[in-house]
Amino acid sequence: MSRTAAEQRAHLMREIVETLLFVGLVFVIVHFTVQSNQVQDATMSPALQQSELIAVNKAAYVIGGPSRGDVVVFIDPQDLKTERLERIIAIPGDTLTITASQVIVDGVTLKEPYISVPQGVEENPTIIPTLTLRSNQYWVMPDARTQSGHDSRNFGPVSRGNIVGKAAVVFWPLKDFRGIPNYSDVFSAVKGK
Repeated sequence: MSRTAAEQRAHLMREIVETLLFVGLVFVIVHFTVQSNQVQDATMSPALQQSELIAVNKAAYVIGGPSRGDVVVFIDPQDLKTERLERIIAIPGDTLTITASQVIVDGVTLKEPYISVPQGVEENPTIIPTLTLRSNQYWVMPDARTQSGHDSRNFGPVSRGNIVGKAAVVFWPLKDFRGIPNYSDVFSAVKGK
């Protein structure tokens, strides 16, 4: 038995509405969970290069918090209109010490293969004798340690509420498409969370 023209139109309209609703749902999910950012400067070099476009997973920390080594986008506590991109070095409960040439987390001196420091220059112009992070506090630093004046060495810990999301992949330029590693092995000896 064949369908009437009215039944065919009704079926087609239902399919169009279902498709539009599905596309709208996907759009809303992507809009609220993924954000693109352009790397504005060389503070995360060599891992990330200026002008690269990255995808930020805004839902990464819905269950569980950021981990040591994650590259995150956060709202600058000194300028709430500015988002920054840096690596988490310490998480709540960690005790941190920063010398001119070392970062020590819970008594473990980090061996950070991802950092960039010019020959003959001290890694850390700001010394932090000893600091224990409280609940919801994260310590962020750039990979190019001498390039930034806007990191936790200057403004202190970043609150969890200021973290926008985790930098997940570089997607532009297309030839440089890659995931952004968190170097979890660097922090494997650190006790705690």
